[in-house]
Amino acid sequence: MIIDERFVTYLGSLSCGNTQLLDQIEAEALRSDVPIIRRETQSCLKLFLAIHKPKRILEVGTAVGFSAIFMKTYNPSDCQITTIENYEKRILAARENIKRAGMDASITLIAEDAAVALTRLSGTYDFIFMDAAKGQYLSYLPKVMRLLEKDGLLISDNILQDGDIIESRYAVKRRNRTIHKRMRSYLYELTHHKELTTAILPVGDGIAVSSRCVASHNLGSQI
Repeated sequence: MIIDERFVTYLGSLSCGNTQLLDQIEAEALRSDVPIIRRETQSCLKLFLAIHKPKRILEVGTAVGFSAIFMKTYNPSDCQITTIENYEKRILAARENIKRAGMDASITLIAEDAAVALTRLSGTYDFIFMDAAKGQYLSYLPKVMRLLEKDGLLISDNILQDGDIIESRYAVKRRNRTIHKRMRSYLYELTHHKELTTAILPVGDGIAVSSRCVASHNLGSQI
């Protein structure tokens, strides 16, 4: 837990909640130990959708379809969503949930490894939600940048690894050290990328919010 649990509980009490179907899908996912976006992250995502009003959304990591349905539900603009998932059991659940939501026409699920799917996609997206295997974020970044249009938003979820990200690699469990190293490299790339302006927010398990623009990293030397 990155933020004191009392704050999380209090802020959660202020939430207006979601639709009945989203609540059902969330409860089913939690019972099956399927990770979905945390309530605090959901609130931020609603805000970003309300401000940005994206027309074309790409999601990397569908799980059971909760976040794709969530984004379609709370985006004030009509949009098309493409979402990528490679785990067969979750693909079946996601397809069923998208059908339950009546969103078959607006949510396209690509059942393929994201490393391959991202190279096959064409066109650009004005909103990309990264919520896949954390150890792959760094390798996905160049592929995602090819698809992110100017002034588009890239939202990367679960980037603080329950607080492990600030620890020395030797303080992290051996099985998590590779992911720890790759995530640190990913965050460095996001915050130093010449075409991205990025903020790291300690919300949920941490989100990185990146806007594509030509960032003026050398502005100070020109004044």
